[in-house]
Amino acid sequence: MKPMINLNYPVRLEPAEEGGFVVSFLDVPEAYTQGDDEAEALLRAADALETALEFYTDAGRDLPRASKPKRGQRTVRPSAQTCIKLSIYQTMRDEGVRKAELARRLGWHMPQVDRLLDLHHASRLDQAEAALSALGRELAVQVEPRA
Repeated sequence: MKPMINLNYPVRLEPAEEGGFVVSFLDVPEAYTQGDDEAEALLRAADALETALEFYTDAGRDLPRASKPKRGQRTVRPSAQTCIKLSIYQTMRDEGVRKAELARRLGWHMPQVDRLLDLHHASRLDQAEAALSALGRELAVQVEPRA
C-alpha cells in the first residue's frame, strides 16, 4: 500500500517581544511569520507555509515530510486545492513520473499539466482526480471539526 501524503505541519507559536505571536515550522524552516494574536498568526502561517512549499516545487525538490505533532501542538496545512496540487507533485516525484509522462498518460498537452501543478491556478477537481488516478492514487476527502 502506498503511503498517504501528509501536509499537516506542526507549528511553534511563541510570544513576540513586541506583542503578538511568531510562528515557525520545524519541518519547513523557510516558513516563518507572525500575527497580532494567535488566530492571525495561524492564518498567516498557512500563507507562509504555501509560499515556502512553493520554493520546493520551483526548485524540483521533495516536499519536507510533516513530523507527528506533540500532544496539544497545533498543525497548519495549505488550502485544500494547494494540498491536492502538492500531493500530485510529490507523488510524481515518488513514482519518478515526469510532466511529459503524466501528460501522455492523461492524453493532455503539457500546458494543461503545467496549470494543474501551478499553485496559483484554480484547477478543476476532476482534472486533479484524473491525474491522481493516472499516478495510481485516489483523492480521499475527510471533514473534521475545527480545533
